[in-house]
Amino acid sequence: MNNMDNLDSMHLHPHPRHDDESTPSGFSFDNIYRNAMILENNNNNQHSSASSSFSATSSTTNKRGYIPQATKTGTTIVGIVYKNGVVLGADTRATGGTEVADKNCEKIHYLAPNIYCCGAGTAADTEKTTELIASQLELLRLNTGGTQSRIVTACTLLKRMLFRYQGYISAALVLGGCDIHGPHVYQIYPHGSTGKLPYTTMGSGSLAAMSVFETGWVENMEEKEAVELVQRAILAGIFNDLGSGSNVDTCVIRMDGTVALTRGAVKPNEVKPIRDLIHKSERFQMKSGATAVVHSQFVPSKKGSNRGLTLADVIVTEMETS
Repeated sequence: MNNMDNLDSMHLHPHPRHDDESTPSGFSFDNIYRNAMILENNNNNQHSSASSSFSATSSTTNKRGYIPQATKTGTTIVGIVYKNGVVLGADTRATGGTEVADKNCEKIHYLAPNIYCCGAGTAADTEKTTELIASQLELLRLNTGGTQSRIVTACTLLKRMLFRYQGYISAALVLGGCDIHGPHVYQIYPHGSTGKLPYTTMGSGSLAAMSVFETGWVENMEEKEAVELVQRAILAGIFNDLGSGSNVDTCVIRMDGTVALTRGAVKPNEVKPIRDLIHKSERFQMKSGATAVVHSQFVPSKKGSNRGLTLADVIVTEMETS
């Protein structure tokens, strides 16, 4: 996440004036020097990038005060309602800037036995947000006699939390599940706004996925048709969006209470079959015994027993504490 947008508005005095110095009051100025440093470094980065765009020394590693970026999921996530339940789908690529940080990350998160949630945005935010709401739903079930969680309850908890942080928690979510009122799919934006829809997409590949949904979705679809449509939508994001890639994960939540979460339902970029077609020469395969053993020696334990390594063989050094 990038907090630069809010730093420009913080023109605060470094030394607050209090009548009673022992009683703090008003705003906290603890981070004013840190914020000023971040703004200065950011301005220096922009200036150096503009002035030396064709220079070999303009790489990010050579910039003064380079600020690392958060790991984001890039992402194509989708959700649709079919006749007897809900199907959620997501890709498995996580990026850190322009680099692929994880080729097989999990973007479909558990909230309740009948509710799952797809996350797009900052990886840590989506993971911890869904973990927190999952624990709150579990406590609510325990306090209400173990009744089934409602999808609208999960949606309300998520939107209240995200709205409280005004978008600084970068978590765009597709919430899906089945309860006594039927199957439901909600889209939840990082600022807390929500929408209940028969099908939705989010993430950087959402436009490509939405084009598939707009073409192929119909009411009262069968489960097989719905799963295939979700897979095609995620594949559209994988092949047309640089932030999405690798495999397709699907999650089917049915009205009868069963859930089918499939990791790697489709693997369009699987390289193992291609590598298996390459036959290397036997000259590059070192067989056992190819390297001659010049000398071999075995040193028994200091205790002279056959128990192997003991604490007597370990040298312990005290940690410096002063």
